[in-house]
Amino acid sequence: MSNHSLQLVRLGIDTHQEPVLYMRDDCHVCRSEGFAAHSRVLVETSSASVVATLNVVHGELVGAGDAGLSEAAWTRLGAKPGERARFSHAPPAESLRAVRAKTFGHALSDAQLEAIVRDVGERRYADIEIAALLTAFAAGGLDRNEVLGLTRAMVSAGDRLAWQRDVVADKHCVGGLPGNRTTPIVVAIVASLGVWIPKTSSRAITSPAGTADAMEALTTVDLE
Repeated sequence: MSNHSLQLVRLGIDTHQEPVLYMRDDCHVCRSEGFAAHSRVLVETSSASVVATLNVVHGELVGAGDAGLSEAAWTRLGAKPGERARFSHAPPAESLRAVRAKTFGHALSDAQLEAIVRDVGERRYADIEIAALLTAFAAGGLDRNEVLGLTRAMVSAGDRLAWQRDVVADKHCVGGLPGNRTTPIVVAIVASLGVWIPKTSSRAITSPAGTADAMEALTTVDLE
Protein backbone atom coordinates (compact mmCIF):
# COMPACT_ATOMS: atom_id res chain seq x y z
CA MET A 1 0.00 0.00 0.00
CA SER A 2 0.98 3.64 -0.40
CA ASN A 3 2.27 6.07 2.21
CA HIS A 4 -1.37 6.95 2.72
CA SER A 5 -1.81 3.70 4.67
CA LEU A 6 -1.31 2.83 8.33
CA GLN A 7 -0.59 -0.35 10.24
CA LEU A 8 -3.57 -1.72 12.14
CA VAL A 9 -3.23 -2.32 15.87
CA ARG A 10 -5.70 -4.20 18.05
CA LEU A 11 -6.20 -2.06 21.17
CA GLY A 12 -8.49 -4.45 23.03
CA ILE A 13 -11.07 -1.74 23.76
CA ASP A 14 -14.66 -2.93 24.09
CA THR A 15 -16.98 -0.46 22.33
CA HIS A 16 -19.91 -2.91 22.27
CA GLN A 17 -21.20 -3.16 18.68
CA GLU A 18 -19.80 0.17 17.49
CA PRO A 19 -16.63 -0.13 15.37
CA VAL A 20 -14.25 2.59 16.55
CA LEU A 21 -11.01 3.78 14.94
CA TYR A 22 -8.24 5.53 16.89
CA MET A 23 -5.79 7.90 15.20
CA ARG A 24 -3.16 10.24 16.64
CA ASP A 25 -3.82 13.93 16.35
CA ASP A 26 -0.51 14.32 14.48
CA CYS A 27 -1.19 11.38 12.11
CA HIS A 28 -0.41 12.37 8.50
CA VAL A 29 -3.43 10.44 7.18
CA CYS A 30 -5.75 12.02 9.73
CA ARG A 31 -4.52 15.50 8.76
CA SER A 32 -4.43 15.03 5.00
CA GLU A 33 -7.95 13.57 4.91
CA GLY A 34 -9.31 16.23 7.24
CA PHE A 35 -10.64 13.73 9.71
CA ALA A 36 -12.01 15.00 13.04
CA ALA A 37 -13.40 13.31 16.12
CA HIS A 38 -16.58 11.36 15.31
CA SER A 39 -15.83 11.33 11.58
CA ARG A 40 -17.21 8.25 9.85
CA VAL A 41 -14.18 6.60 8.25
CA LEU A 42 -14.04 3.80 5.70
CA VAL A 43 -11.22 1.41 6.67
CA GLU A 44 -10.11 -0.84 3.81
CA THR A 45 -7.61 -3.69 3.75
CA SER A 46 -6.77 -5.77 0.70
CA SER A 47 -9.63 -8.15 1.50
CA ALA A 48 -12.29 -6.37 3.57
CA SER A 49 -13.67 -3.04 4.74
CA VAL A 50 -15.57 -1.56 7.67
CA VAL A 51 -17.04 1.84 8.49
CA ALA A 52 -15.83 3.07 11.88
CA THR A 53 -16.29 6.13 14.07
CA LEU A 54 -13.05 8.03 14.66
CA ASN A 55 -11.67 8.91 18.08
CA VAL A 56 -8.64 11.23 17.98
CA VAL A 57 -5.85 10.32 20.42
CA HIS A 58 -3.63 12.87 22.17
CA GLY A 59 -0.76 10.89 23.63
CA GLU A 60 0.98 7.57 23.15
CA LEU A 61 -1.95 5.14 23.09
CA VAL A 62 -1.44 4.75 19.33
CA GLY A 63 2.06 4.70 17.89
CA ALA A 64 3.28 6.81 14.98
CA GLY A 65 2.31 5.15 11.72
CA ASP A 66 -0.39 3.05 13.43
CA ALA A 67 -4.18 3.11 13.53
CA GLY A 68 -5.89 1.51 16.51
CA LEU A 69 -9.08 -0.52 16.24
CA SER A 70 -11.65 -1.41 18.87
CA GLU A 71 -12.62 -5.06 19.32
CA ALA A 72 -15.76 -4.60 17.22
CA ALA A 73 -13.85 -2.96 14.37
CA TRP A 74 -11.03 -5.54 14.46
CA THR A 75 -13.44 -8.48 14.44
CA ARG A 76 -15.68 -7.18 11.65
CA LEU A 77 -12.69 -6.30 9.50
CA GLY A 78 -11.10 -9.69 10.12
CA ALA A 79 -7.80 -7.87 10.57
CA LYS A 80 -4.47 -9.57 11.16
CA PRO A 81 -1.55 -8.32 13.27
CA GLY A 82 0.69 -6.04 11.22
CA GLU A 83 -1.83 -5.66 8.39
CA ARG A 84 -2.06 -2.26 6.73
CA ALA A 85 -5.18 -0.38 5.69
CA ARG A 86 -6.30 2.67 3.71
CA PHE A 87 -8.62 5.32 5.13
CA SER A 88 -11.16 7.64 3.53
CA HIS A 89 -14.36 9.48 4.36
CA ALA A 90 -17.26 7.03 4.42
CA PRO A 91 -20.10 8.03 2.09
CA PRO A 92 -23.29 8.80 4.07
CA ALA A 93 -26.05 6.21 3.92
CA GLU A 94 -28.63 7.46 1.41
CA SER A 95 -31.45 6.06 3.55
CA LEU A 96 -30.74 8.69 6.20
CA ARG A 97 -32.79 11.04 4.01
CA ALA A 98 -35.80 8.87 4.79
CA VAL A 99 -35.02 9.06 8.50
CA ARG A 100 -35.00 12.86 8.28
CA ALA A 101 -38.31 12.75 6.38
CA LYS A 102 -39.84 10.61 9.14
CA THR A 103 -38.54 13.07 11.73
CA PHE A 104 -40.61 15.76 10.00
CA GLY A 105 -43.75 13.62 10.00
CA HIS A 106 -43.71 12.06 6.53
CA ALA A 107 -44.87 8.47 6.07
CA LEU A 108 -42.25 6.11 4.63
CA SER A 109 -42.70 3.89 1.59
CA ASP A 110 -41.80 0.22 1.39
CA ALA A 111 -38.72 1.10 -0.67
CA GLN A 112 -37.54 3.62 1.94
CA LEU A 113 -38.02 1.13 4.77
CA GLU A 114 -36.17 -1.56 2.83
CA ALA A 115 -33.25 0.82 2.29
CA ILE A 116 -33.14 1.72 6.00
CA VAL A 117 -33.18 -1.90 7.14
CA ARG A 118 -30.54 -2.85 4.55
CA ASP A 119 -28.19 -0.06 5.63
CA VAL A 120 -28.64 -0.88 9.32
CA GLY A 121 -28.00 -4.55 8.57
CA GLU A 122 -24.85 -3.66 6.66
CA ARG A 123 -23.74 -1.58 9.67
CA ARG A 124 -23.67 1.69 7.77
CA TYR A 125 -25.44 3.49 10.61
CA ALA A 126 -23.55 4.77 13.64
CA ASP A 127 -25.16 4.19 17.04
CA ILE A 128 -26.31 7.81 17.18
CA GLU A 129 -27.98 7.43 13.77
CA ILE A 130 -29.81 4.30 14.94
CA ALA A 131 -30.93 6.29 17.98
CA ALA A 132 -32.25 9.01 15.65
CA LEU A 133 -34.14 6.37 13.64
CA LEU A 134 -35.78 4.87 16.74
CA THR A 135 -36.65 8.32 18.04
CA ALA A 136 -38.30 9.23 14.74
CA PHE A 137 -40.33 6.01 14.80
CA ALA A 138 -41.32 6.45 18.45
CA ALA A 139 -42.18 10.14 18.21
CA GLY A 140 -44.05 10.04 14.91
CA GLY A 141 -45.48 6.55 15.13
CA LEU A 142 -45.92 4.10 12.27
CA ASP A 143 -49.17 3.66 10.38
CA ARG A 144 -50.41 0.22 9.33
CA ASN A 145 -48.67 0.33 5.94
CA GLU A 146 -45.37 1.34 7.55
CA VAL A 147 -45.62 -1.48 10.10
CA LEU A 148 -46.22 -3.98 7.30
CA GLY A 149 -43.43 -2.50 5.17
CA LEU A 150 -40.95 -2.52 8.06
CA THR A 151 -41.85 -6.13 8.92
CA ARG A 152 -41.41 -7.29 5.33
CA ALA A 153 -38.08 -5.46 5.09
CA MET A 154 -36.79 -7.10 8.26
CA VAL A 155 -37.90 -10.54 7.06
CA SER A 156 -36.21 -10.15 3.66
CA ALA A 157 -32.99 -8.83 5.24
CA GLY A 158 -32.54 -11.76 7.60
CA ASP A 159 -32.02 -15.48 7.32
CA ARG A 160 -35.21 -17.48 6.95
CA LEU A 161 -35.87 -20.98 8.25
CA ALA A 162 -38.43 -23.40 6.84
CA TRP A 163 -39.81 -26.66 8.20
CA GLN A 164 -41.60 -29.14 5.96
CA ARG A 165 -44.66 -29.32 8.16
CA ASP A 166 -48.33 -28.56 7.59
CA VAL A 167 -48.58 -26.77 10.93
CA VAL A 168 -45.75 -24.88 12.61
CA ALA A 169 -46.72 -23.17 15.88
CA ASP A 170 -45.04 -20.34 17.75
CA LYS A 171 -45.31 -18.88 21.23
CA HIS A 172 -43.94 -15.37 21.09
CA CYS A 173 -43.38 -12.70 23.72
CA VAL A 174 -41.34 -9.56 24.18
CA GLY A 175 -38.98 -11.27 26.61
CA GLY A 176 -38.16 -10.54 30.20
CA LEU A 177 -39.75 -11.99 33.31
CA PRO A 178 -43.33 -12.36 31.92
CA GLY A 179 -41.98 -14.58 29.16
CA ASN A 180 -39.91 -16.63 31.58
CA ARG A 181 -43.01 -17.52 33.55
CA THR A 182 -45.04 -18.72 30.59
CA THR A 183 -42.81 -19.76 27.68
CA PRO A 184 -41.29 -22.99 29.10
CA ILE A 185 -44.73 -24.20 30.25
CA VAL A 186 -46.66 -23.34 27.08
CA VAL A 187 -44.01 -24.69 24.69
CA ALA A 188 -43.68 -27.94 26.65
CA ILE A 189 -47.46 -28.52 26.67
CA VAL A 190 -47.84 -27.80 22.94
CA ALA A 191 -44.86 -29.99 22.01
CA SER A 192 -46.13 -32.86 24.18
CA LEU A 193 -49.30 -32.91 22.08
CA GLY A 194 -47.27 -33.51 18.93
CA VAL A 195 -47.41 -29.99 17.50
CA TRP A 196 -44.19 -28.78 15.83
CA ILE A 197 -43.14 -25.68 17.81
CA PRO A 198 -39.56 -24.53 17.16
CA LYS A 199 -38.52 -22.03 19.81
CA THR A 200 -35.60 -19.64 19.89
CA SER A 201 -34.27 -18.35 23.16
CA SER A 202 -31.44 -16.27 24.50
CA ARG A 203 -29.38 -15.64 27.54
CA ALA A 204 -30.31 -12.74 29.81
CA ILE A 205 -30.78 -9.47 27.90
CA THR A 206 -33.73 -7.54 29.31
CA SER A 207 -34.08 -9.20 32.71
CA PRO A 208 -32.04 -10.95 35.43
CA ALA A 209 -32.49 -14.24 33.55
CA GLY A 210 -33.41 -15.07 29.99
CA THR A 211 -35.65 -18.04 29.18
CA ALA A 212 -32.58 -20.16 28.47
CA ASP A 213 -31.20 -19.32 31.92
CA ALA A 214 -34.49 -20.21 33.61
CA MET A 215 -34.71 -23.54 31.76
CA GLU A 216 -31.19 -24.40 32.84
CA ALA A 217 -32.52 -24.81 36.37
CA LEU A 218 -34.61 -27.72 35.07
CA THR A 219 -32.56 -29.38 32.35
CA THR A 220 -29.47 -29.07 30.17
CA VAL A 221 -29.43 -26.09 27.80
CA ASP A 222 -26.75 -26.11 25.08
CA LEU A 223 -26.67 -22.95 22.97
CA GLU A 224 -23.87 -21.98 20.59
